[in-house]
Amino acid sequence: MDHADHFAQSVDIATTAIRGARPDRFADPSPCSDDTVAKATNHRAFGFLLAERSGTRMGWDPAWAGFDLVPFLVLVPFLVDVPEERWAEAAGRQAEAAARVWADPQAREGDTDLGGSTMPAAMVGSIMTSEFVSHAWDVAAATGQSLVCPPGLGEAVVEAASGMAQTGRDGGWFGPEVPVAPSAPAFERALGVTGRNPHRRP
Repeated sequence: MDHADHFAQSVDIATTAIRGARPDRFADPSPCSDDTVAKATNHRAFGFLLAERSGTRMGWDPAWAGFDLVPFLVLVPFLVDVPEERWAEAAGRQAEAAARVWADPQAREGDTDLGGSTMPAAMVGSIMTSEFVSHAWDVAAATGQSLVCPPGLGEAVVEAASGMAQTGRDGGWFGPEVPVAPSAPAFERALGVTGRNPHRRP
């Protein structure tokens, strides 16, 4: 399975989690720092837009300059004007657009922009794949959904997460690593690397 397949799988997993999160659960806490389900959902939906723009080399929109920005984490209220009952629909449309862009192998060639920083496009694709699945787990774990990450995708996620783990902890957007058995499935190890407890329940 190649990178494009992993990207597409991660998009499917993320959109499934968003669809399974009812608006009446949006105020519930998520495992990701102090975020609520609503914030985690919005962040993931905006990530789809950011991925599309990175893949097409549109880059960072200057209109976002007033919003908080840390590496790989952009706090833009993407769904602010969308009624909550339509968040899943809006996120799904944006997810489809991102998946179409990254299905083209050329999306991973050369450099591109992510969050205002220039980096190899292949790295951006890997980061987005990892982020989509990790934040999908945040939404799923907070709302009582099960999330199944195929082994191959899990290996891709743990590789990407491990590669940016120290930067994430230094920047405060990864928590302290949660010990996970080396024999655990790859995705559980990835969650531990990012500071998530894979056995958390709502």
